[in-house]
This record gives sequence, structure tokens and C-alpha cells, in this order.
Amino acid sequence: MEITNVKVFKTNGEDSKMKGYATVTLDDCFVVRNLRIIQGDERLFVAMPSRKKADGEYEDVVHPTNAETRKMFEEKILEEYNRAE
Repeated sequence: MEITNVKVFKTNGEDSKMKGYATVTLDDCFVVRNLRIIQGDERLFVAMPSRKKADGEYEDVVHPTNAETRKMFEEKILEEYNRAE
């Protein structure tokens, strides 16, 4: 699997921990939208798209099944985030 395209949309709230959103295309044939770019206590990180369940808990709609894939997503998205104006 290869990430073939990343689009980043920065948010304007300077005081907000939410720094932007990303859309990722995999193998030029599958798109994942609404990945969130968040400022954590120590660094930026990428949160997977999620939805709120009836019990008030949140669950990821899509997510990597291993650390290597999560790292690949985060590196590509944050690289594009740092490049974006």
C-alpha cells in the first residue's frame, strides 16, 4: 500500500489544539477524509476519522492495524502540513 496523495487543510484557530484536517489517497484508488491534525502536549499527531456512538463514546471509522502503517500516515501527513501555507 502506498500513500499517493495528501491534501492538508489548516484551521485558523491559533488557540485551538485542532491544527487542521487531511485527506489521503491510497494507491490512487481509495480516499480517506477527515483525518485530524492535533497539537498534543509534546508534538503534533494525526487522529483517525471517528464517529460518536449512541453511548457517547467515540470510535475510529478507519484506522491502521499496526504501528508501521500508523507511522507512515503520520509522517506523510505532517510532512505535507509543514509544507502547507
